[in-house]
Amino acid sequence: MSTLRLKGGRIIDPTQPAVETPQDLCVRDGRIALLDARAPVDVEIDASGCVVMAGGIDLHTHIGGGKANLSRLLMPETHRLEDACGGCVPSTLDTGHRYAQMGYTAAFEPAMIASNARHAHMEMGDTPILDHGAYVMLGNDEFFLQLLSEGGAAGRNFETIRDYMGWTLRATRAMGVKVVNPAGISAFKFNQRKLDVDEQHVHWQVTPRQVLHTLARALRELGVPHPLHIHGSNLGVPGNVESTLETIRALEGLPAHLTHVQFHAYGTEGAKKFSSAALELAQAVNANPNISIDVGQIMFGQTVTASGDTMRQHAQSALGSPRKWVGSDIECEAGCGIVPFRYREQSYVNALQWVIGLELFLLVRDPWRVVLTTDHPNGGPFTSYPHLIRLLMDRSFREEQLARLHPEVAAECALRSITRELSLEEIAIMTRAAPARLLGLSERGHLREGAAADIAVYREQADREAMFQVPDCVFKDGTLVARAGQIVAAPTGGTHFVEPDYDRGIEKRLRAHFAAQGAVQFDNIAIGHDELCRCCNGGRLLPAACFGASP
Repeated sequence: MSTLRLKGGRIIDPTQPAVETPQDLCVRDGRIALLDARAPVDVEIDASGCVVMAGGIDLHTHIGGGKANLSRLLMPETHRLEDACGGCVPSTLDTGHRYAQMGYTAAFEPAMIASNARHAHMEMGDTPILDHGAYVMLGNDEFFLQLLSEGGAAGRNFETIRDYMGWTLRATRAMGVKVVNPAGISAFKFNQRKLDVDEQHVHWQVTPRQVLHTLARALRELGVPHPLHIHGSNLGVPGNVESTLETIRALEGLPAHLTHVQFHAYGTEGAKKFSSAALELAQAVNANPNISIDVGQIMFGQTVTASGDTMRQHAQSALGSPRKWVGSDIECEAGCGIVPFRYREQSYVNALQWVIGLELFLLVRDPWRVVLTTDHPNGGPFTSYPHLIRLLMDRSFREEQLARLHPEVAAECALRSITRELSLEEIAIMTRAAPARLLGLSERGHLREGAAADIAVYREQADREAMFQVPDCVFKDGTLVARAGQIVAAPTGGTHFVEPDYDRGIEKRLRAHFAAQGAVQFDNIAIGHDELCRCCNGGRLLPAACFGASP
């Protein structure tokens, strides 16, 4: 039995009543424990003058699978430059180390292709320290679209689709389902160059609205904790806020998580026909408690954009900086597009994107439905989180940064009049408690008795960027992994996944489908527990409980 006491720290845990006086936090055998103040412990650390939080959880970060490797391959000339793309798409080793050095202990890959699930799990398993999981992509695969099309407007194939989704989640050991540009990736293969929420797919004659509602309903009935993870239609297109609002309406009250919403909150006002629609979207989120979001804040500098949305990546490829890109079709499932990009302070569009993201963070009232992300690496690298936290917590610093931007944006944006500054508790919600709740991680994101001892200890500083950049110490399951910015241990993280029940009758139809159209035979697709453990470097398996079916 091992014991630890962090003595006299200021504990910030939004899941418990706030306590202003310094407290001790104790750990026994990798779990938060209540120990007598006089009880001897193996290790005692003075945490006076420090803020103690649960380990950070990144709900949306592209760290595993083919697109991460394609991003590295596309930019070999910059890998040696810390401030360029080599720092934006670090190796698996550096990814685990850099997250831990900031106090993060879990990260989730948001776009795993079913046919590539083994590789995604292997790559995440090669990322040290972090617990991890992935959302499998559905809604553009031909099997789903065929079922939806054959079922017609009445949804006659709904139960079959639900069972197919249950099988896919189990077979790929996924944590949830993501839809990217609903039906749009498939439509692009049929030479459509846009697909709005109520436009029909030229071949399958279904709409994104049907795709969204069907996927969201099926996930609820399967009892999967994380709601449908939605990358909406028309990413990056001026005026796309209307598509985003229609996406919310299409759900008809079903729970859903809208991802990187900064890229989906654009209006068409003004001489340049490109404006912020952050207020309009924030009002919709405030009015719909079934909706949660992550922002996808852009950060200035070089990065590389990586997305399954080949329709929009193809459209944006001419804007690549440097001018090169990769596009690929992935069997009958999805696609992938990689475009390098540099966000510039003096670009009107980029400056406005930066403003829109911050406006969304500050205008949505409920922090439990907002998650802090940059859509790594699309908006910027995850290593920029401490800078983003300071922007949200320090209005004077925010105004200094705003003054450096394109003058029209700085003079006219609504951000100038927003006085809100986020508190430490709100930051703890957005980076820890809210992602844990949205993912159904009952033992993470908090510091209550029995929780996993994933802990970050930050020295209290007025400069919040410096404070969150280098914690005094970070613990993963009670093991000290980082101290003063130095990695001191690199345990293997665990793998989170769900195992919903489904009717096994779907397997007969799937066997025939993969025999006719799949590159991998049906019997070789599903990943068992033993194989998952091997894929993930021997890390612990952490299945998340599904809630009762909800018709």
